Amino acid sequence: MTDPTDTASLVERDVFFVSDGTGITAETLGQSVLAQFDQLHLRVHRIAFVDSPEKAREAVARINDVALRHASRPIVFSTLVDPKTNEALRAASALILDAFGTFVVPLERELGMKSTHTIGRFHAMSDSEKYKNRIEAINFTLAHDDGQLAAGLLQAEVILIGVSRSGKTPTSLYLAVHYGVKVANYPLIPEDFERGLLPSALPAHKDRLFGLTISPERLAEVRRERRPNSRYASLENCRYEVAQAESMMRREGIRCLSSTTKSIEEIAATILQDWLPQHRGENADSERRI
Repeated sequence: MTDPTDTASLVERDVFFVSDGTGITAETLGQSVLAQFDQLHLRVHRIAFVDSPEKAREAVARINDVALRHASRPIVFSTLVDPKTNEALRAASALILDAFGTFVVPLERELGMKSTHTIGRFHAMSDSEKYKNRIEAINFTLAHDDGQLAAGLLQAEVILIGVSRSGKTPTSLYLAVHYGVKVANYPLIPEDFERGLLPSALPAHKDRLFGLTISPERLAEVRRERRPNSRYASLENCRYEVAQAESMMRREGIRCLSSTTKSIEEIAATILQDWLPQHRGENADSERRI
């Protein structure tokens, strides 16, 4: 097997994410697919708001210029809805991977109806109740980061707990931004371990507590970036805090996942699919999460 750390074995390619909107969908899809190829070194280009054949031709010129300069065929992930704009893009000297052509055409056949081919249809939901809920969730999560505003915990749908720098804040924001979940997070600190008790603000909300842990080695590495050469970042202290936090969560019956072995996306998916519905008494396939 080729060593993925061997830079000499990496294949360099240019990848373009081309969209008639923000490009978020094209890039999310493309990055998910390209992550399966660990020998790729990618030069990433983003071309958003390509909403006419003229703009598509401008994109083609840019793609072809890169192909010529790097003497290799670029890869293009496209989410262009308009057929004429899409056709203009196909003039590029590149591998064109058309998301809408791949998915919409088979769906039209299966459903027996034509799609609307409306540009920006997904992001037009910005005036909807779901969008407003998402903004509220983001504001709530930012206001209740790292133990702030403990009086507002009653409104939290999830309260993430764990030692400092275990991944609570990024996981909280991911859930708020992508799924509109109101998340608070609360740190477990040495004083809690000395008392052997959860922070005083948490027991009343125990049914919404979800724990994050991390390997002591990884925790020490992360903390050294913030406070090098400190007891806070020492491996000995990290081992102590992690062991105490995990022991406390086991004792209190709080479910816990490791941010060392699970990505933010995996942790969020577990909370959404397995844990949150049980605590809400709802189905895991609730349309609120779509």
